[in-house]
Amino acid sequence: MGQIALEGMEFFAFHGYYDEEQKIGNKYGVDLYIRTDLHAAGASDKLHETVNYEVLYRVVAEEMRAPARLLEHVGHRVLDRILLEFPHVRSVKVSVSKFNPPLGGICHRARVTLTRRRGEPHGR
Repeated sequence: MGQIALEGMEFFAFHGYYDEEQKIGNKYGVDLYIRTDLHAAGASDKLHETVNYEVLYRVVAEEMRAPARLLEHVGHRVLDRILLEFPHVRSVKVSVSKFNPPLGGICHRARVTLTRRRGEPHGR
């Protein structure tokens, strides 16, 4: 087993509980960690033996483009897509951050972190 991480991805997106947030948008950060078997790729040096980072990024970017009220919802969508599109991934951890959230004071970012192992229920 091994881990692949994409850290510090940044997106401008239109998530937020308040209608104004969904209209004006904000900057968001995403960190993604997946656990999978990396031995075949390590031995062969072949891209098809691992999870392509470019495709992982594309999946996250697509989910960030779809507006949501809650960071938790965005995170769950990312977990669902990764486990659906990458059958060899054993577990996924994602952190979604909103920079400078409108809280009425100084807060650099609000963050949610979600983890799911293959075969665990989604929960709703």
